[in-house]
Amino acid sequence: MKRVGIWIRVSTEDQKRGDSPEHHLERAKQYAKLKEWEIVEEYHLEAISGKSVIHHPEAKRMLYDIKRGHISGLIFSKIARLARNTKELLELAERFKEYKADLISLQENIDTSSPSGRFFYTMLSAMAQWEREEIVDRINSSVEVRAKMGKLLGGAIPYGYQRKGKDELEICEEEAVIRRSMYTLFLQHRRYGTVARIINEQGHRTKRGKKFSDMAIKRLLKDPLAKGLRRSRHTKSLENGTMVLRDPSEWVMHEAPAIVDEQTWDEVNSIIRKNEKKNTVPLNKKLKLFTGFIYCECGSKMYVPTSNPKYTCSNKSCKQKIHVNDIEAIFKEQLTNFLLSEEEVKRYFDGTHKMVAQKQDEIDAVSKEIDKLNLKIEKLFELHEQGQIETERFNEFYREPNEQIKQLKIKIPQLEGEIFAIKDQFKSSGYIIEEARSLYKNWNKLSKEDKRNIIEIITEKIIVADQEVTINLNYLMPPSLKTTSNAQHGVLLMRTEVL
Repeated sequence: MKRVGIWIRVSTEDQKRGDSPEHHLERAKQYAKLKEWEIVEEYHLEAISGKSVIHHPEAKRMLYDIKRGHISGLIFSKIARLARNTKELLELAERFKEYKADLISLQENIDTSSPSGRFFYTMLSAMAQWEREEIVDRINSSVEVRAKMGKLLGGAIPYGYQRKGKDELEICEEEAVIRRSMYTLFLQHRRYGTVARIINEQGHRTKRGKKFSDMAIKRLLKDPLAKGLRRSRHTKSLENGTMVLRDPSEWVMHEAPAIVDEQTWDEVNSIIRKNEKKNTVPLNKKLKLFTGFIYCECGSKMYVPTSNPKYTCSNKSCKQKIHVNDIEAIFKEQLTNFLLSEEEVKRYFDGTHKMVAQKQDEIDAVSKEIDKLNLKIEKLFELHEQGQIETERFNEFYREPNEQIKQLKIKIPQLEGEIFAIKDQFKSSGYIIEEARSLYKNWNKLSKEDKRNIIEIITEKIIVADQEVTINLNYLMPPSLKTTSNAQHGVLLMRTEVL
């Protein structure tokens, strides 16, 4: 069962208008009940400004609960109640995504545990990426100007050199002798590890006082600075913080003092290039399309060995196999049967709208009943003030309608929670249906990544038998509206004979 927390932050103005924290809490509880989620925490920030909440003790407690896996989702009334500060909202969304937790906004019908709700993460990620790129562009503009002027761009001073003034390099003779010997040793042994071992045994250390590694030796040997060419803007940082080389066409080159002659540098790097070409391995193709979803009829998962283009049962005593192209062709063909008939789809959409309308009618009826009871209580007060009802009798008359109002006020957020749940289900199902309409037609045009994303969204399980493939697809329809001919528990079952 999914464990969730409820985030309650209601402004003072909202509370004055009668929008109480209890109302928000009851509505969230009803939503969680319909989803069959367990509520394990409540985070209360009543009357706290939304301009900045991330440093509030309750926010810190919530983030810690997400990090340690105590809760895997947070329900809140609307995005503005979670955070009004865009920067903090982006930060919270990234933290939730990092720990694979879900954000559930009732007002906006956003539930990131559902297919359509996951688009919310995509949207926020795009906003965060845009913000980062704006900052990076401003920095890059400055860096590019400094690079073209030949200025040093910060960072560590390369081994064998030292800073001269503010923006120039000069040779550090003590280190240059050692760096020069690296080229000589590499031409003799042709191994980075051997060069590193000899240099370290001689007692030499990096600028930071550490031993030289084989990768450090390789980096120093490949750097054209040693032959008198200093590179600027030759590296960039990826999103995960990894530094990689830019395309050489983007480099800015400047002359610098040389430690070795160009012939020696070229000879060493010619050997390095040959070794790299010889040792190059094919790029990891990552997941196959159906990895994690395809099972053998014996119950074991199936995988694709590197030497064989077939999904193979992981149970060594079982010999079940199916070619990767065959299973993709079968899956693509079954997409034509994914949708129900137009009449069934229309019935589903009409039925959902009808359910929402009925719930809204119930809310309206409850609200009218509360108004009637409030009017009745007002008349009782008038009669009491006029002396027409004794205090004892007044309390007796007042008690019943007042209790009825309390019960009815609880009913409203419960009904609202049901509406939010129905709308969320409708949105998810609608997303699946609309996506499915063009899947078969455009399947061959999709990238591998897009195909994989679709498979993850709509596939429950694929079971491969000797002469049959069973494909279970998530249909995500409310139980009362699911097709009765083929679907079981929300899954559309398809069976295809393997020819």
